[in-house]
Amino acid sequence: MFRLVQWLLVLTLCVGVAFESRAQDGVQSPVLVIDFERAFAESAFGRRLNEEVEREGNAIVAENRRIEAELSAEEQRLTDQRADMPPDQFRALADAFDQKVQRLRAEQDAKAEALGSRGEESRIEFLQAARPVLERLMRETGAAVILERRSVLVAVDAVDITDRAIERIDAQVDPDPARGPAEPAQDVAPQDDVTPDALVAPTQP
Repeated sequence: MFRLVQWLLVLTLCVGVAFESRAQDGVQSPVLVIDFERAFAESAFGRRLNEEVEREGNAIVAENRRIEAELSAEEQRLTDQRADMPPDQFRALADAFDQKVQRLRAEQDAKAEALGSRGEESRIEFLQAARPVLERLMRETGAAVILERRSVLVAVDAVDITDRAIERIDAQVDPDPARGPAEPAQDVAPQDDVTPDALVAPTQP
């Protein structure tokens, strides 16, 4: 295992020397890397998706605070009425209040869980929109694959296309959902199982 790691490091460094010498003219590499999270966070389309999720999250937080305040006030009213109320009547009201609390808690937990899923869905939506841009970069550089930067042990800066990808995505993917992508890809088949971990496999020119 150690020898394999050594070999991979030597191979990466040797390839890096060759690519660095061509970086000024534009790298030609079978492997490219991208910082997907940075592309998602810094591109206009990714920011718009992030802002949507953030707005939904803020709305849930505000709703939680409102519900908490209302339940606290209702609990205090119930406590204040206890001395003037028959025990069985108070118990019935207390049980109803507990059920209400449990129901509201379950509803808010479901909303928070759905928001987490929405965050993952937004990344998939971003990748689907950015995929044609990344594939064009692959064809231009002769690459066969794009890897997520965080999954790569060592890579030279010349094969990192994050900055170029952000620039291209901003130019070619419209952040306005009403208009959609400015340049829809006609040579890319629909992808049903797109995830950020398996970024891009090439389509033949």
